[in-house]
Amino acid sequence: MQMRWVQLPAEEDKVAALHSALKVHPVICRMLVQRGIETYEDAKAFFRPELDKLHDPFLMRDMDKAINRITTAIEHNERILIYGDYDVDGTTSVATVYCFLKDFYPNIDYYIPHRYTEGYGISFKGIDYAQETDCALIIALDCGIKANDKIDYANERNIDFIICDHHNAGEVIPNAVAVLDPKRSDCPYPYKELSGCGIGFKLIQAFAMQQGIDEEKYLQYLDLVCLSIGADIVPINGENRILAYYGLQKINTNPSEGIRRLLEISNVKKQLTISDVVFILGPRINAAGRMDDARDAVKLLICDGEQTINHEQAFKLNTYNNDRKELDRDITAHALDMIGNNEAMLKRKSTVVYHTEWHKGVVGIVASRLIETYYRPTIVLTESDGKVTGSARSVKNFDLYEAIYECKDLLIQFGGHKYAAGLTMQPENVEAFSAKFEEVVTSRITEAQLVPELEIDAEIDFKDLTPNFINIIKQMAPFGPGNMKPTFVTKAVYDTGWSKIVKEDHIKFSVRQNHGERMDGIGFRMAQKMNIVKSGAFDVAYHVEENEWNGNTTLQMAVKDIQVAE
Repeated sequence: MQMRWVQLPAEEDKVAALHSALKVHPVICRMLVQRGIETYEDAKAFFRPELDKLHDPFLMRDMDKAINRITTAIEHNERILIYGDYDVDGTTSVATVYCFLKDFYPNIDYYIPHRYTEGYGISFKGIDYAQETDCALIIALDCGIKANDKIDYANERNIDFIICDHHNAGEVIPNAVAVLDPKRSDCPYPYKELSGCGIGFKLIQAFAMQQGIDEEKYLQYLDLVCLSIGADIVPINGENRILAYYGLQKINTNPSEGIRRLLEISNVKKQLTISDVVFILGPRINAAGRMDDARDAVKLLICDGEQTINHEQAFKLNTYNNDRKELDRDITAHALDMIGNNEAMLKRKSTVVYHTEWHKGVVGIVASRLIETYYRPTIVLTESDGKVTGSARSVKNFDLYEAIYECKDLLIQFGGHKYAAGLTMQPENVEAFSAKFEEVVTSRITEAQLVPELEIDAEIDFKDLTPNFINIIKQMAPFGPGNMKPTFVTKAVYDTGWSKIVKEDHIKFSVRQNHGERMDGIGFRMAQKMNIVKSGAFDVAYHVEENEWNGNTTLQMAVKDIQVAE
């Protein structure tokens, strides 16, 4: 797929000032300025995250109300229900708050809505469960900020709510006892990008501070917070960087029993990065809610060392994930065939594919897979309970939610944000919806938006990739949104004669610059660009990676794209 290279900007005077202060390679300073790090003190906080720099949780609006209500519930032995969504962020949130409170308060339960019978967020069924089990207080995590009708329903039944959410608020805040959400317009909390589990973590931090509980009692859940940060794709900067940094340390040194079991059954023996958390742990936990019941994920995450139960739960999640991968692969192949064999679909600027028998739990993943081949706004639909339901994914800078909103007259319901959404319609409306969605997308999308962007941090020569330079790059981790792994460009490189196609569609690179420095690398699914490699000078965009083999460590390129040299 052709890519559009975009050089990330950095103000030269700020780069120069930071270089004067840090005395490191100018390229390092450029990348730091791109990430909002402009002074020596900024750099110190970035490279040496400290837990004592976490913000006071009581800066969050309603935190005092939330803690007072929990304290009252405990004093009166009221039953508390911990409620969370069925994805990684929701299940880690529930496990964190449930385990923390359960440690000293037994009258507590948890609830996860079923993806297929209840849908996303707070459900009437969940509130009915709370009433049936005599719960006087529900702590909702990773959901609830727009559930005004559900909160009113609970209030009518004398059930109080504490909402802990990180999504954008609506015009009217729900009538709950406390609503914790830094994205509330009236919330002064200084960091706005916490995950749902991060909000739950601030809740238990505040409770511990008020009750004089040792900080280790809440810090022990940083591995779950880190898991939520990675899987929910929130920015890894500011407070999230501190939480992810120490959470990743805990995953790699002393993970909770559930995570340890999941790592064992996944046969993971290396030190994990955030990327590994996202692609190894995240899918296995998510698979429970996609394939069956997300409570299976919570059961693993709250386990306390009973080996047989732990192993069985980890095995169940791993099996769910294997089933999910098989469905994902088969449905993606089917959908690609549908598009590839339909000339009209190939000419569209959007993709809408529909099949009655596709599994509802993986259509969002399939939509993302289709964008890898056909880079355009994509909706994958299937049938569930007599209705057509599906997931949508977008391309950079195109507002998918607004496009779907324009088709609302053909929908039963929809929800989401700029880059991802869910929707439901009557089967007889699929064809009309597909046509109208294409019409809306065509009228709004630009040609540039139909070409994927590759953001370039800096141009560099191979000779500058010194051990000291690489060591500083490694200290920039953990990488993720807001602090992506650096992408470098080295210009005018040549094939040494040893570059070759491997496994049919990958390129194993061996290249040099004019002054002699050589680098090896791998480019996945790039075989169609082998003619560029063999035709003369070309520019290469890549991440730098360390490759360990037989006790030796060498640098190699993880090649993202190549272009004919200018």
